[in-house]
Amino acid sequence: MTPKRVCPVCGSTEFIYDPRRGEIVCAKCGYVIEENVVDEGPEWRAFDPDQRARRARTGAPMTLMIHDKGLSTDIDWRDKDIHGNQITGMYRNKMRRLRMWQRRMRINDAAERNLAFALSELDRMAAQMRLPRRVKEVAASLYRKAVMKKLIRGRSIEGMVSAALYAACRMEGIPRTLDEIAAVSKVSKKEIGRSYRFMARGLNLNLRPTSPIEYVDRFGDALGVSSKTKERAKKILREAIKRGITSGKGPTGLAAAALYIASLLEGEKKTQREVAEVAHVTEVTVRNRYKELVEKLGINVPI
Repeated sequence: MTPKRVCPVCGSTEFIYDPRRGEIVCAKCGYVIEENVVDEGPEWRAFDPDQRARRARTGAPMTLMIHDKGLSTDIDWRDKDIHGNQITGMYRNKMRRLRMWQRRMRINDAAERNLAFALSELDRMAAQMRLPRRVKEVAASLYRKAVMKKLIRGRSIEGMVSAALYAACRMEGIPRTLDEIAAVSKVSKKEIGRSYRFMARGLNLNLRPTSPIEYVDRFGDALGVSSKTKERAKKILREAIKRGITSGKGPTGLAAAALYIASLLEGEKKTQREVAEVAHVTEVTVRNRYKELVEKLGINVPI
């Protein structure tokens, strides 16, 4: 284990790297900890993205979202040579044949073909849900692990891809409901739930239950309420969790009810129907959770 670096003058552990001078300096007292540090960056400069792309001598970073992890070569779709001149005649046909064979050679067997299809489906679903790249990478990793453990055999690829995406969202703290996953998937909510439980057992995924607080910001933004209302809803939910009121209740219904109460308390009144539509729950669920929170927390809601 590498010992933690400490400033010999003031004992601080916070440092600043100055690439122009090649020095590491203490952020607190300014003492130079190390000098003549070798710059590991490129020796060239770029002033726009196009120039950077032309001067770079490395390829794209490795990614789990491509079946071969992006380590293979690729023939550009534009019929131009290295100088940007148009390729014509016999050479253009030759390049098109090479491009076709290159695509075929990247996928060697049925297993790779299935993986390529699964990852393209995963990318499509994540794009439609506007999920960040880290969620897609985690979902791709989970799906690859399921393939290695032979959990996919006998099950639909779409179902397992949807399950991996649902699990990844929970793992990264960006929870999405099964209804939201099903809306962009080609399988039913029931099939996704079944596949998720099977994957969780097979990969030993011990995911904590989703907190209703994690849904407040997204539901609040969809409703168009202020940050003050959202914070009030979170405060209500924290108290409910502290008292054990949320146990055994669906997190989306609780988040919806807390937002409904907070909107009434902050004078941004929203109807139960509006809140229910945003949370993808029924008005009955919102009403029941609303009554429970108001009664057990002793909240005086203005009529």
